[in-house]
Amino acid sequence: MSFKGYNSEMPIPATLAPFFQEYDVTLLKPQSDSATIIERTLRYGTRAELKWLFTEFPRAQIREWVQRWGDFALPAPHLSFWRVVLEIDA
Repeated sequence: MSFKGYNSEMPIPATLAPFFQEYDVTLLKPQSDSATIIERTLRYGTRAELKWLFTEFPRAQIREWVQRWGDFALPAPHLSFWRVVLEIDA
């Protein structure tokens, strides 16, 4: 992975680690922990981290997560933004 700050021993960029304080980030599994990884990255991620997210997970999976969990897990401004970007009807 060419993401600056990405460590191959961690399933997420090291720069996202502060947003996963209650986890041992080296034990996160991209598929089984995808909901948490998607939520934290959509909520706190920088442009580079968001680019990483969209290369790691299919757009359809991220879109489905926003449709299912966005109302509960994202602040209103974030939710509105991702609905526009992912073309989700409110």
